[in-house]
Amino acid sequence: MVDVSQKSHFSRGVGGLRRREFLQLLTTIGVSFPNPLSNANQDTNEEPTAANPLDLAYLQQGLNALARAHQLSSMAGHLGAAMIAGYFVAAQLPKLDQVVYQGIEDDLQRVVRGESVFGKKMSKDSPFADSDLFLPFPEQPADATLIDGIADALKQGIDQTRQSGHNVIFASLAIRALNEHPEFATPNVVDGIIKLIKMFRNETPGSGYYGKQQGRIHGNKITLPADDGTPEYRDIQGMTDAVLDELLQLRSDRHRIGYGSLVHIINHAAAITNLPKFGYADLVPRAIKSHRQHLRLWRNLPNVADEKGPMLVSKFTPDNASYWNSGDVPYDRALLTHRVKTMFGFHEVSVAANHGTKRQAHSQLRYLM
Repeated sequence: MVDVSQKSHFSRGVGGLRRREFLQLLTTIGVSFPNPLSNANQDTNEEPTAANPLDLAYLQQGLNALARAHQLSSMAGHLGAAMIAGYFVAAQLPKLDQVVYQGIEDDLQRVVRGESVFGKKMSKDSPFADSDLFLPFPEQPADATLIDGIADALKQGIDQTRQSGHNVIFASLAIRALNEHPEFATPNVVDGIIKLIKMFRNETPGSGYYGKQQGRIHGNKITLPADDGTPEYRDIQGMTDAVLDELLQLRSDRHRIGYGSLVHIINHAAAITNLPKFGYADLVPRAIKSHRQHLRLWRNLPNVADEKGPMLVSKFTPDNASYWNSGDVPYDRALLTHRVKTMFGFHEVSVAANHGTKRQAHSQLRYLM
């Protein structure tokens, strides 16, 4: 069972206030401040004031599932994270064809029904069905001061890549969702998410496929070359530019398998871009260092196209109605929980990047979905 506590995880003096707490204090005394998410990217059709085509219930159910995931496995966090990301995609891009939103909702409903490779399929002895994760918790008063506990749990493993960045991905989605909708920040929800993030403290970077003879090897067993040509980056703009550069280099005859592919490198970067927006800029340098480790592991994987065949490429990107109308929507490669997260993640990365070829990079998502 999830521990329930009505108390804040922290007690700080004024000098120890985080940015979010400071902004709350300003609000109570009548000082206004700008919305840090109000700068829309001119290269997108984002319209922050438009109504979200998806119901807010998706976000709340996603938080419930994240909070219960620790009772199955750390990877069960995929289910709730997909639900939250799906809600955010519709908020980012509220003027897409209705067919796209229907496709997103279909993906999310499949996740709830247990069609994902994660959840119960990874924990066959669990008493929970995947759908149980999304059920509401008993009513409790919300307490936004608890949200800092998620960031503090993230601190415990952030200096190394953990399971292809899932510690940062899950924590960042939860932090954003709870800050934008603090009415859902109840002790049951926040404490459960903290337990999930703490599960990653000692996880490996994940694994890569190194060919038929060597098979899969965990990233902590790999010695990387001193200089492999991976760009140095120490800030968000450098990281996001490097990610888009890598995306632009994808070709079907270069097939690497492991570390979550560029799907997770994108989503890992997107998660980092959101941390300073909600008061956790102190985590960013450490997170960026581990992201570069993630990218280096992936870049140093061998090309196994001769053994595994070329990369699969979709005809359309999933923000296009033709993708969903094609009759050939892929559900392999764990796409059921990753498609919406990568739609969300690419948008966050492209907004943060100072890159002249964002549209071209966007078309490269066909290689990932």
